[in-house]
Amino acid sequence: MTFLVYLLVGSVAGLLAGLFGIGGGLVIVPVLVITFGLMGISDSVLTHMALATSLATIIFTSLSSIKEHHKHGAVDWELVRWIGSGIVVGTAIGVWLLADVAGEHLQMAIGVFALVMAVKMAFDLNPSNTRKVPGHPGLLTSGGIIGFGSAWFGIGGGSFAVPFLTWVNVPMKRAVATAAACGLPIALTGAVSNMATGWNHLDLPEWTTGFVYWPAVLGIVITSVPCAKIGARLAHKLDAKLLKRGFAVLLLIVGLKFLFL
Repeated sequence: MTFLVYLLVGSVAGLLAGLFGIGGGLVIVPVLVITFGLMGISDSVLTHMALATSLATIIFTSLSSIKEHHKHGAVDWELVRWIGSGIVVGTAIGVWLLADVAGEHLQMAIGVFALVMAVKMAFDLNPSNTRKVPGHPGLLTSGGIIGFGSAWFGIGGGSFAVPFLTWVNVPMKRAVATAAACGLPIALTGAVSNMATGWNHLDLPEWTTGFVYWPAVLGIVITSVPCAKIGARLAHKLDAKLLKRGFAVLLLIVGLKFLFL
């Protein structure tokens, strides 16, 4: 029964990623926190496991996304090289600091982030493209910030990278494709770092490597990759504004749940 939950989570995460170009972690992390709690997994590790497992799933979904975007020539690989280098460092530091944070504090941070994203999606808030692409030091620093934030929220970085790239005047389609490519170094570094920091933790269940829980990774990946393609097709047929507002309501509920329940 639990594996069916993972399959369902992957389906929803994939659809939303395809529809809105957002990381599925916005859905995966909250649902995994709840699911792991119902499984009786210790509070000391369940939030860390949710974040780590979400990042591990993004390895597979980002590969699929990168292939599709690269086929259309939309990825700016020069930007990926410099932002990605900063991402590796920022993600590793984020995971290292995360290991000592209590699960309840992490859940509060996730709640605040969900509320911020709910407001952003409900009102379609995006920075104006008033800047130019910074030099290499600026790209490295920006990548570090993107990686650090992504490690703390278990997401692929699109929620941070797309607004940054549009802010520095990268066209939207190229920004989305480049952000998707930046998701791979986030996911790889985040997953490996979480394996290391959680290694041999006493409260971890079976089938984990560090904080990564493989049954959930498998179930989510099976459905998220094909559903992302379906979501991308639906994005051209459905009312995007109405869908975004509906998802904003979902994020509002998630945020309030983690902060007050």
